[in-house]
Amino acid sequence: MKAVYGRVVLKLSGEALAGETGFGISPGVLRGIAQEIGEVCALGVQVGLVIGGGNVIRGVKAAAEGLDRTSADYMGMMASVINALALQDALEKENLSTRVLTALEIKQVAEPYIRRRAVRHLEKNRVVIFAAGTGNPYFSTDTAAVLRAAEIDADAVLMAKHGVDGVYDADPRLDPNARRYDEVSFDEAIRKNLRVMDQTAIALCRENELPMIVFDMNVPGNIHKVVTGERIGTRVG
Repeated sequence: MKAVYGRVVLKLSGEALAGETGFGISPGVLRGIAQEIGEVCALGVQVGLVIGGGNVIRGVKAAAEGLDRTSADYMGMMASVINALALQDALEKENLSTRVLTALEIKQVAEPYIRRRAVRHLEKNRVVIFAAGTGNPYFSTDTAAVLRAAEIDADAVLMAKHGVDGVYDADPRLDPNARRYDEVSFDEAIRKNLRVMDQTAIALCRENELPMIVFDMNVPGNIHKVVTGERIGTRVG
């Protein structure tokens, strides 16, 4: 099968890395994700990755429980760096050349994010992991994924959700009659406040005409299916 995209940014849920434990990093889950990404790279697709830190700490939740919001968000960024390094290790065990570029300066463990450097790594068929979000508090890793996709001229943003197989008109965990969209426009997603991602990220996608595919990352093979054009999940665009 041939890929329908030449360059993508794949947004991964940090919470999914925990597996069944709900916290920390599961080596088995990491290995499975790395193998799927390897299959995508074998198709000739240039892959950028953004990963959250929800398996370690969620800044918004910590702030709601009393922690200073700015401090909580920076803690979340550092959690995403931890996940990025773990994912890099798993990818390299699959013989995939990988670079971690971080929005926070941590020279001992990762390169600083520079757009031209990121593009050059991709052109050399290296997997690039964008860590630490945008480097700014109050911005989610969803927004970071769209921002990096726009900066590197990606063809699409692939939103791999944890246990959610697309965009619904209501929370399917609370409403058994919730309807899943096969396609939805950016305007409709914003107008109806659909919880596909935060509003800033959706608006940024719309402004840069970046298509987004939302799908369940817990189903093996889904990343490969999306990249080869199989209609799963929800297309937002």
